[in-house]
Amino acid sequence: MALNTKLLLIVLDGVPWRNWRRLMGNLEGWVQSGDASVWKMRSVLPSTSACCYASIHTGTPPQVHGILSNENRFRVEQPDLFSEISKAGGKTGAVTHSYWSEFFNRYPFDLVEDMEYDEPGGPITHGRFHTMTGYNSKNQMTPSDVDLFATLTMLAKRHEIDYGILHTCTLDSMGHRYGHDCIEMDHACYAMDGMLAAFLPQWLKAGYEVIVTADHGQTDRGHHGGHADEMQDFALYYFGKGKGPGEDVLLDQLQLAPTILSRLGVPVPSTMRAKPFLA
Repeated sequence: MALNTKLLLIVLDGVPWRNWRRLMGNLEGWVQSGDASVWKMRSVLPSTSACCYASIHTGTPPQVHGILSNENRFRVEQPDLFSEISKAGGKTGAVTHSYWSEFFNRYPFDLVEDMEYDEPGGPITHGRFHTMTGYNSKNQMTPSDVDLFATLTMLAKRHEIDYGILHTCTLDSMGHRYGHDCIEMDHACYAMDGMLAAFLPQWLKAGYEVIVTADHGQTDRGHHGGHADEMQDFALYYFGKGKGPGEDVLLDQLQLAPTILSRLGVPVPSTMRAKPFLA
């Protein structure tokens, strides 16, 4: 089965709506030039990282998939983007935190066997992962985002993946340390925007549609997990030919998985009940 298009999903962990719109100059420039569209999206609850990761890929809330904190992890049962795209004959790639491998390939994560794998029969065809082992507020343990963007580009060029996801915790980690209203975060968002901008045109030239978004927001005190706009709301930027709603429409995070499958031309499973937001 030939897929309708190719798509890359870029998840910048823990960036609230305000910081996207005021600090991401390259992304905002592409919106102003008409090359991208932007909407506000609201995360599931709890607005905790692992819960959001599982919801992004299954299109189901935490109360259904069962990932209710960062600490309780297992291989989820619901159909997800990797499983459905692979079933349709597509090749998938992941450059992410190891949680994504645990949720959608196998649990627990094996530091030797699962850090990097190429498995033609697996839901994740090409996986490149990092763990952030030893992370705390003074010891962030995050890879360079240039390295992650380059690795995703390598998977796209070398393996011709149809769907790829990149997930980085840099800005979430900075937010937990400094909060989101400070000089340090201003610079961190500026640096991320510039690093991303060096690679995004290459992906578009290679024929990919691109979505750049977050998993959740974060407060000025560096917190998320609860029910507040600054914890749940973030931006979603879309580069592609699909037609979306007006900019004032608030998107639901559960719409992301069925939207991506519909763009690729892959059947949407009945467990993904939210309506796609791109035609």
